[in-house]
Order: sequence, then C-alpha cells, then structure tokens
Amino acid sequence: MPAILPGSRTRGERFEDWVLDSADRLQELRGNELEGVEYVVEEIPPGLEKILREGGRPPQGSVTRATRGNPARITVYRRVVETEAPTASEAQDLVHDVVVEYTAALLNVEPETLDPYYRGYR
Repeated sequence: MPAILPGSRTRGERFEDWVLDSADRLQELRGNELEGVEYVVEEIPPGLEKILREGGRPPQGSVTRATRGNPARITVYRRVVETEAPTASEAQDLVHDVVVEYTAALLNVEPETLDPYYRGYR
C-alpha cells in the first residue's frame, strides 16, 4: 500500500504519531520549557501482571524526571490506552489527554493551564 494512504500505517505507528502530535502541540504552547523532554510509547507498563493481580488500575503513562545525563521522559502505554478507548477517535483524544496530564505533572501545573483544549477525556 502506498505510504501516503492512511492504511499504510500500523496501529502502533498511528499511536506514536498521535503522541508526537500532542507533544508538538505542547512544545508550540510552552516553548523552551519542554526543550529536551522525550515522549515515548511502550506497549505495557512494567509490572502490569502484578498490578492487575492486586486489583489495581494500570497507569496510562509515566513521568521520569531528568537526571544528570538523562532527559525528562513522558511514556504513554499503548495497550492500556487502547483498552480504555473503544474507537480510534476516542483513543486519539485519550492519547492527547494522557500526554497533557503527564507533561503537566512534570511541570507541576494543572493540565487545563498547559493546554486550553485539554478535555479530561477520562
């Protein structure tokens, strides 16, 4: 399938695009404040089996603060988000909210102040 057609992208690639689109939007809004922050996608959170076994709710993402030699990182867990959003459009909205929420946590601000389009999908 030609690369310009939407069907040429896998679900995982589309998910990564949504994360990067949201990160780019926040970068436009906040500028230098987010310089060097990495946004990554992982399939599932570490220790997922234990979380589920203990009756906990799996996280949709995580924040890793910058340390000497390592940039700050926002991780979005693809399988958790996809499980919580039944359609692709809802998944895209949820991805944006997760990126905003975890970036807000990194910056110690409320999500609503970080992005005026934040909806709190969950």
